[in-house]
Amino acid sequence: MIAFLTGTLAAMDERTCTLLTPGGVGYEIQLAAKSLASLPQRGGEICFHVHLVVREDALELFGFESREERDAFRTLISISGFGPRKAQAVINQYTPEELTRIVVEEDVAALTRISGIGKKTAQQMLLELRFKLDKKGHEAHLAGTPQQSRGVFKDALAGLVNLGYSEEEAAPILRGVLEKEPDLDVAAALRKALQAIARARS
Repeated sequence: MIAFLTGTLAAMDERTCTLLTPGGVGYEIQLAAKSLASLPQRGGEICFHVHLVVREDALELFGFESREERDAFRTLISISGFGPRKAQAVINQYTPEELTRIVVEEDVAALTRISGIGKKTAQQMLLELRFKLDKKGHEAHLAGTPQQSRGVFKDALAGLVNLGYSEEEAAPILRGVLEKEPDLDVAAALRKALQAIARARS
């Protein structure tokens, strides 16, 4: 299986680029919008970690700027009913570290910001991804978020929702509070989040 390709940029369009290897072979690679935007001028050197998707009528190569992005893509396409295009849209929106945080914090709102993903789909994604992340032990790699803060986030968010605040409004404010003060307990995080919500509404 092809895992990595390096060469020069021969052509590109709104979804793909053509990578020309030193041996003269050209590969059409499907890229996320953010990767397309960072391509050099034609003739410039490019390299991608790749994943081959086999369909009845075609073989498609999807390219990624890091192995972690490719691994996240592979995890996403393993979700029932989740195709490579939708997985690519998620990779375009969030880094693997951000995606792990979203899963750990059960941030439905973050996933529904992606075109084509509704609340029901997002909830199903989180259910399956949480199982896969737990199985792989990736939760311990959540960048910059101690285990204690993740537990506080969940409990404080539940408290805010019980008080009548929507998860979409409360989650980003609470996340900001805990990023500034990660050692807060649930009561303190809840109090500071309520103060921040009041300021945001005033």
